[in-house]
Parts: sequence; structure tokens; C-alpha cells
Amino acid sequence: MSARILFVTGTGTEVGKTVTTAAVAAAAVRAGRRVAVLKPGQTGVGPDEPGDVHEVARLVGAPLTTRELMRYPEPLAPDTAARRSGRPYLSPDRAAAAVAELADAHDLVLVEGAGGLLVRYDEEGRTLADQAAAVRELGLPAEVLLVATAGLGTLNTTVLTAEALAARGLPLLGVVIGAWPDSPGLADRCNLADLPKTAGAPLLGALPERAAGAGDFTALAYAALAPELHGGWDAAEFTAVHAPA
Repeated sequence: MSARILFVTGTGTEVGKTVTTAAVAAAAVRAGRRVAVLKPGQTGVGPDEPGDVHEVARLVGAPLTTRELMRYPEPLAPDTAARRSGRPYLSPDRAAAAVAELADAHDLVLVEGAGGLLVRYDEEGRTLADQAAAVRELGLPAEVLLVATAGLGTLNTTVLTAEALAARGLPLLGVVIGAWPDSPGLADRCNLADLPKTAGAPLLGALPERAAGAGDFTALAYAALAPELHGGWDAAEFTAVHAPA
């Protein structure tokens, strides 16, 4: 059976991509899958500082493979960070080659992007979408998992990302809410029904706020993700519970 490859992107920065990546990894490891997590371009951390893959490994707390291809110290878009640091840009072909290598030895490969889908990685303006397309050109079944916010504004950024994916022929597996608030407001609750319609793809989970501080992160991941992502969360039930009056 070929590996499943999921590119994890967000509707913007600070939407919960890393915690979502860790949750998907933890649920898959719990289900007995061999998991690899790849960060093609890490920005905003120094040479000896822990990056996103280190945070994923910490949260999962179980054996998995992690890899980072390029690291740039300033917290900027990868192309700008590369240019300012004098370090090489990351090409889609290099990212695709790393994904293919990991796919040979794992059941699930998670590729966490930087920022949103169309953040630039090189001087030619190539993006995470181009990396996913390069993987598919190798004959590998890459899909995209979109992490979105819960409240006002999320429908616009979600549909923009979904349309960008559709225009490039990249399949959107579904949407995960990266931080479901402890006290959801009216917009949050309405968006549970509206997000899948806007995205044209199912809602596959809702991670609670401060998920990274959970005592049992794997149990939390299982409870917050749909069966498609090896969890036990039910979108229809969750939406019904939080439906506005």
C-alpha cells in the first residue's frame, strides 16, 4: 500500500498548523502507522533552536521520523528570509524528492508549510502548492489538509485557499479548526456548518484552544479528529451540539 501524503497548510499564520500536524501524527501513530513529518522551510529560529518538527515530536511523544530541509533565522516568508540570510532557496523538486524518500519507508508523510498556501519559497515565486504539484508529478497521491480559524473572517480565507487549490488541480482532503475556543461565539458556532460548504470539503476536526498543553496529547488528538484522520470525532454531532439557537 502506498504512503498517504498530506500537505498541511493554513489560511494564514498562527492558525494552529503545527499543533494540527502533531495531532494528525499522534492519532496515526496510535493507529499503528509509521509516520514522518517534513518541514520544507523553517523560518524564525536560530541554528540551535527547536523548530516546528521538534514541537511535533515533543507533542507526539512516540517514535516518528522528522526532517527539516532549510532553516532561515528571521521570521519572514521563506523567499525573503532566504534572500536576507544568503542561504539557498528551496525548490519544489528538492521538497518532492524528500517526500518521495520518506514515502518509501512510512505509511503517512505530513508536510507542514510556512504560513498560507501561496507563501513564496524562492525567487521564482514558487509555493507550497508547487511542492505538492511536484510530488503529484512523481505519481504520488498528495492531498492538502487546510487548518482554519473558527471565527469571523475564516470563510473568506478558506474559500480563497480552496479556490487556489482547485485552480491547480490539488485535492483538498478537508478542513481542521486549529483552535476551537472555550467559549465559542455566534460566528464560531455558525461557521461549523458554513466552513465545509465554503471549502467544498468536509470538516475533519476541531482542536481545542491550548491543545499543546494537554496532559495526554494523543487522547486529545483522537477525540478532536475525524475517522479520516484516525480519530473518533464526529463532525455532525459536534456541529449539532454547538448549533446556534
